[in-house]
Amino acid sequence: MEIFIKHLNEAQRNFRIIHHLFYVTFPLVKDKKILLKVLINSKKVIVECINTMLHYESMLQRIKISDDPVLNFKIFEQKCTKWYGITDEEFNLILELFETVKKHDESPVEFLKGDNIVILSENMKPRILSFQDIKKFVELAKIIFLKTYQRVVFY
Repeated sequence: MEIFIKHLNEAQRNFRIIHHLFYVTFPLVKDKKILLKVLINSKKVIVECINTMLHYESMLQRIKISDDPVLNFKIFEQKCTKWYGITDEEFNLILELFETVKKHDESPVEFLKGDNIVILSENMKPRILSFQDIKKFVELAKIIFLKTYQRVVFY
């Protein structure tokens, strides 16, 4: 099996997880920690989609994949975003999602305040996530997954 198919299947599996957690489990349980899990898995979906795009385009010999993930992300930004119809707004949301998950991973303190999740950085600068912010990232994961799926499967 081609490696890009494995990445696409993993993206689909993670997308099903975030969709179920966000639209089924969270409304029943109302636990904000579920939203953090949704945030992390949204990043996983997008990372798997990016890997799918890179491996698929490499198979078609349009690009060369590097061992350096930063270089691969530059290739994704410069070439794959155009080929897959990813808008500048969507790309900026991808960057925002990656930065938010990075802050979550590095955060010494996280807590719930009302309907928001507060992530404090080392210097105690807060990053506040609302339900709508998480929903925006779930929708982004869906859009990126569908664009990847349509290009790889139906092209």
